[in-house]
Amino acid sequence: MNTEPLAALLRPQNLDEYIGQSHLVGPEKPLRKAIEQHHAFSMLFWGPPGVGKTTLAKILARETNREYFELSAVSASKAEVKSIIEAAEKLPEAPVLFLDEIHRFNKAQQDFLLPYVERGTIVLIGATTENPSFEVIPALLSRSRVFVLKSLTAEELNLIIDRALQLIKAEKKSKKLEMTLEAREWLVTYANGDARQLLTVIEQAYALYKNLTIESLKASLQSMYLRYDKQGEEHYDTISAFIKSMRASNTDAALYYLARMVNAGEDPKFIARRMVIFASEDIGLAQPTALVVANAVFEAVTKIGYPEAQINLAHGTAYLAQAKKDRSAYDAYFEALADVQKFGNLPIPLEIRNAPTKLMKELGYGKGYEMYPEKEKSLLPEKLQNKKYVK
Repeated sequence: MNTEPLAALLRPQNLDEYIGQSHLVGPEKPLRKAIEQHHAFSMLFWGPPGVGKTTLAKILARETNREYFELSAVSASKAEVKSIIEAAEKLPEAPVLFLDEIHRFNKAQQDFLLPYVERGTIVLIGATTENPSFEVIPALLSRSRVFVLKSLTAEELNLIIDRALQLIKAEKKSKKLEMTLEAREWLVTYANGDARQLLTVIEQAYALYKNLTIESLKASLQSMYLRYDKQGEEHYDTISAFIKSMRASNTDAALYYLARMVNAGEDPKFIARRMVIFASEDIGLAQPTALVVANAVFEAVTKIGYPEAQINLAHGTAYLAQAKKDRSAYDAYFEALADVQKFGNLPIPLEIRNAPTKLMKELGYGKGYEMYPEKEKSLLPEKLQNKKYVK
């Protein structure tokens, strides 16, 4: 009997079996074209957990006929990386080195990889749940293409449930195994776009109860060993609760969830970075100094570190939670972005164009421009003249 985890047994072996990320691996999309053309290059997969980053790396290596090495930056030593480099130098073609959680490598460790990426000794595929702009050194970032992976949709998760049921029926010879619509909906909501989490619950429920009812799915969670895992569900659930508590101006709850993260050893920069985002996204114009405070907190925890940094985090959390909230700038920007994506680069009004040459001036560039017009007038492209983003 196969004892591999369900997630491993169901891991797709090629792009036709792969579920999700259609913007990258759908017909004529960049990753599919690269794989079909056997074109391997260093890249970074940025996205939430359980969306197929490791699987994509393995498919790329297999389809381009390259050796595949896999390391986790949490535990990998320099000696392990060096041994892979030495092996790579003896191979006729650069192997794929998949480095999970690349953001856990410090600057020196990333610097060590750089010359081998530059020379093409290895094809580096780094996976990260953190923004690579902050966590990957510029030199390595500039030599890699970043692909953003998205959480799986409800439809995609249901396809994975179907495959899991088929496999369990075949493996366990349980032809009557079914899952009600209610159980499916609950499980899809619980998984929150994470296929690995979805499959773990299915596997646990079936192992314990030999069925997949909503009752057995929920009961299985009580028996699972749940703890704060900085790469797992608790990590995302807790930061979500932290942000939502500040958004609700519930200072007590925000400080509680902060304390849970700090007590678990969460990276203070991870927390502070989200506070900086929150200051602009949720407080915005209501209290512009919030961004100043959040940035000061980020700078403080970067310089100080634990244990004292928790005081800076608590100070900033209380301030942001109690600040007035206003998402108008955030909403207005994304409404403007939607118009950019919908209409493309509409012609800019001539009066506000740059006019560095005589010809441009003769063509009307800059004509009629007033630095401080007496009354408000639209400077948007003609197609959007009556548009108001900031309500």
